[in-house]
Amino acid sequence: QVQLVESGGGLVQPGGSLRLSCAASGRIFSINAMGWYRQAPGKEREVVAKITGDGSTNYADSVKGRFTISRDNAKNTVYLQLNSLKPEDTAVYYCNADGRYYSGTSFEVWGQGTLVNVSS
Repeated sequence: QVQLVESGGGLVQPGGSLRLSCAASGRIFSINAMGWYRQAPGKEREVVAKITGDGSTNYADSVKGRFTISRDNAKNTVYLQLNSLKPEDTAVYYCNADGRYYSGTSFEVWGQGTLVNVSS
């Protein structure tokens, strides 16, 4: 019923920047927390950043000071600004959102993933 569509990934050089976006579609009453996760080759999926409905944010230590998560509630969209990228940031990035339908039913959904490849 609700879908998350990600975009913005690609190939960038170390030190470069990317901006990922994730837009939720469907009849949504509210979205609570949204977040970004990533999974590097041969590694487990890890939390990158989260943002609550009131704008409170949390970041993995590895990305603090370099990445910024933000959201546009009017567009049901979450963004991740990735600056000062390092090769170790290379991963498939997934967005996540939880919220509630107009019916009152809660949901949690994942995006399809977008590849960020940091390489010279």
